[in-house]
Amino acid sequence: MPDDLIDFTPELRTQAIERAKKYVWAATPFNPAILGHVNGMFGAITVGTATNWPGGGYDPELHIAFIPAGNTAGVRTLVEPPRDFSDIRYVSGLGGQPFREVLGPGDCCAADAPRTAERAREARATPPATATPAAEPVSSSQAAIAAAAGLNVQGLPMIKPPYGVLAAVNLDRGELMWQAPHGDTPDNIRNHPALKGLNVPKTGQAGTSGVGLLVTKTLVVMGDPQVTTTPEHPRGAMLRAYDKASGKQVGAVWMPAPQSGSPMTYSVDGRQFIVVAVSGGPYSGEYLAFSLPQN
Repeated sequence: MPDDLIDFTPELRTQAIERAKKYVWAATPFNPAILGHVNGMFGAITVGTATNWPGGGYDPELHIAFIPAGNTAGVRTLVEPPRDFSDIRYVSGLGGQPFREVLGPGDCCAADAPRTAERAREARATPPATATPAAEPVSSSQAAIAAAAGLNVQGLPMIKPPYGVLAAVNLDRGELMWQAPHGDTPDNIRNHPALKGLNVPKTGQAGTSGVGLLVTKTLVVMGDPQVTTTPEHPRGAMLRAYDKASGKQVGAVWMPAPQSGSPMTYSVDGRQFIVVAVSGGPYSGEYLAFSLPQN
C-alpha cells in the first residue's frame, strides 16, 4: 500500500514503490502465500509482527490494555521442495534460489533437540557430498540479487516507521487511546548515508512485539529489544517508563543488553524493586534489579 511505504526522501519512496510492485498486497493480515519466483512476483505481503508471546498488560480499574506491537511486514512465498525431501507439495521458499530448509526452534543446534544426535551420527558416517539439488535451476541473475534484498531499499525497511510501538486500548469503547514509538532509532537507520542531514523522528524498534511489559498504578515499564549508541547513552538498551494516561516517556535507565524477559516488581522491607532479564549478542543472560536510592 503506497501510504505505508518509506518517505524519508523522494528517491527512497520512488524505489520503494517500484519494489512494492514485486509483491502481492491485500487489505487483510491473512494474505495467502503465493508460488514466488526471482523472475516474477517475490511473495505475498502479510503481518510480520503484531503482538507476540509476551502479551500485554491490563489495568482492571481503568479497563485499559497496554500492548507492545510491531509494525513491520512479512512475506509468504512457497516452492516445490527437492525430491524425497517431504511429502508436502509446497514448502516455504522462493523459486529460482537454492532450496533452504527452514528450521524450527531448537531444530538446528540445541543440545536436547530430537535430531541433534542423529545429525551428528550422520555427519560422522557420511562422506562429504554436494549440496542437495534445488527443485529447479537456480538463477544467478540480477533478479535473484534483487529478491534477496527482501523488503528493503538501500538497506532501509521499505515500510515507513514506527517499527515498534506501545499502544493503549480502552476496552470499554474499543478505541485506541494512544500509541508511542518504543525504543531509540536503530543505529543502521540513524547513521545511514542516505539520511544524512535529515531530522529522522524516533522510529521505534523492530522486535518490540517480543518484549513484555509491567503495568503499575501510573506507569507502563518496558525495555528495548535492540541495542543502540546515541549521544544520550553508550551502547546498550534502555528500560523505559511511560505515563499510562498519555503515553509520554517519563523516565529511562540504561541496560547493557536488550530486554529478554518480561519485567516484574516486588517489595522487600518496604523498598520497591523492578527486575528484568537481559541478554543478546555477546552478552550472557542475567537479571537486573532497579530501585530508587535509599535516603
